[in-house]
Amino acid sequence: MGEFVIKMPDVGEGVAEAELVEWHVKPGDPVREDMILAAVMTDKATVEIPSPVEGVVLWLGAEVGDTVAVKAPLLRIKVAGEDGNTAEKAPTHDAEPLVKVEPIQGKPVEAKPMAPSPAKPVIEAKDIEPERVAERPAAREPVERPLASPAVRLRAQEAGVDLRQVIGTGPARRITHEDLDQFVARGAQPAPVAQTGLARKTATEEIKVTGLRRRIAEKMRLASSRIPHITYVEEVDVTDLEDLRATMNAGRKPDQPKLTILPFLMRALVKTIGEQPGVNATFDDDAGVVTRYSAVHIGIATQTPSGLTVPVVRHAEARSIWDVAAELARLAEAARNGTAAREELSGSTITITSLGALGGIVTTPIINHPEVAIVGVNKIVTRPIWDGIQFIPRKIMNLSSSFDHRIVDGWDAAVFVQRIKALLETPALIFIEG
Repeated sequence: MGEFVIKMPDVGEGVAEAELVEWHVKPGDPVREDMILAAVMTDKATVEIPSPVEGVVLWLGAEVGDTVAVKAPLLRIKVAGEDGNTAEKAPTHDAEPLVKVEPIQGKPVEAKPMAPSPAKPVIEAKDIEPERVAERPAAREPVERPLASPAVRLRAQEAGVDLRQVIGTGPARRITHEDLDQFVARGAQPAPVAQTGLARKTATEEIKVTGLRRRIAEKMRLASSRIPHITYVEEVDVTDLEDLRATMNAGRKPDQPKLTILPFLMRALVKTIGEQPGVNATFDDDAGVVTRYSAVHIGIATQTPSGLTVPVVRHAEARSIWDVAAELARLAEAARNGTAAREELSGSTITITSLGALGGIVTTPIINHPEVAIVGVNKIVTRPIWDGIQFIPRKIMNLSSSFDHRIVDGWDAAVFVQRIKALLETPALIFIEG
């Protein structure tokens, strides 16, 4: 028998540490090659760590929420074979560079041991007869925490499904998306909500802030404490823009995406930045240096099941409105399902934030540090507007934009927003080059 230590992988250039956001195993659990052991997060991207060997988990070197340095011991696995040589074979998947596996030499590295639990037999999907799945009892032991990825847990929570009632067919009885789909298809009902009437409630719940939520909290604290914000709000008559958008959508080709208001706003931003490059910048306040960019990389604040992320549409200045819309849709989908690459979630030079139909009348958006400007989109409402003769219905939308007042003066902020307003109210100007 041999023992191997799996170290925190190098998850990106220049990244020295990552936060452990989830364990998929515990001491005593059997693991198979390519089985996901843990998930770590850095720069708003989550990376799953697979096992390159088969064996049994001996101990875990960190707890959920801990920050682990690259190359630090993460967990130890007992493998079969003299001196552990059977586990030195290369992994059979592309995740090999993510995990380093080395024999333990000398004194074992001190870690945070957890109480071992009896190993459970590994059940593979191929060993389960399809016609017998529905006949088998789905219930698990009440104290047993089923193995499932964050995405599966989220889907189960949204569907009201208790994962302890679902049979996992993955390695080590891990529940897959297919297992959850089959369980729901068999007529599983959401867990009933207790009817407590007007009874007093005294329970409290402490939730550790980890993963993406902690990253968001750190980012917001940094932006709020270091950037003196000035927020400028202006209403925009988007009646003509909405008519143009409806016409373009009605005549779009099958391979063209449906246009929302955001691609028009992004093209308006590009034209306005050409006249006011000072807002398309980042500010290194430690070095006292403002960097202005000729390229326009627009971050789009996007709500995902895990929290707020900012995918980036790069080189918006070189994209048509259809191209912008297609890239925007692709990035938003990737962010929501967790497949966005780290490079797609960083490097923005200015950001747009929108709550869609929930946008409210006014918002006070927080700048995406170290940028110097952010444009907030509020909901569109129909209001009666006096045209000098009579009241007529017009579609009105407010823009709530915040600026770093150290870099952008109030006058310049107002000129910037007023130019965007002019372009959106006369949308043909957006398409005029030069």
